[in-house]
Amino acid sequence: MKTTNVIKIALAAGIVLALPSLSQAAGITGTKHDLSNYGWGSSELCIFCHTPHNAKTTDAPLWNHGTTATASFTLYTSPTLNAVPSQPTATSKACMSCHDGTVALDTFSTQTGTHFLGGLSKLGSDLSNDHPISFTYDSALASTDGGLKTPASATFVDAAKTIPLFNAKVECASCHSVHDNTYGYFLRVSNAGSALCLKCHNK
Repeated sequence: MKTTNVIKIALAAGIVLALPSLSQAAGITGTKHDLSNYGWGSSELCIFCHTPHNAKTTDAPLWNHGTTATASFTLYTSPTLNAVPSQPTATSKACMSCHDGTVALDTFSTQTGTHFLGGLSKLGSDLSNDHPISFTYDSALASTDGGLKTPASATFVDAAKTIPLFNAKVECASCHSVHDNTYGYFLRVSNAGSALCLKCHNK
């Protein structure tokens, strides 16, 4: 096979492999998660959260942002709650690295930033008035609760695969898609008529 043909095939394969990430980047462009136009050390779109090399060790893909290390969160409780929430784990901890307000938005790679999240987007460390996260959602919980739908699998709540589970747990990213703001508030599906809520809750 000629060298030029090998190069063409390699380039085509590279483009195909890059397509999912390019479409996700296009989804972030212009949203509140697009930090590339603030002059905070980089004009790259993805670098504030992700890096191809020397990523931090978290469950978030190729994580590049500073991570909440010391915050202890007050969790949601209710006498009717059958789930057992835990301190934020996996993708939820990645979300909280900006949304708890303890790590600057522009803290990424080796850079320590100075711009912190404020307003309603800053959840702080008190999650007692927020939907519980980091709890196992399985058939046993659905059976005990009686008001929850039995999840389709350990990786998705619904058969349509719109509401993901992470290690069989509900996390922030179960309801929110950081790369897509089509439905507002980065929701995975429209919540018109409580449609998002009804993906899990059997009411």
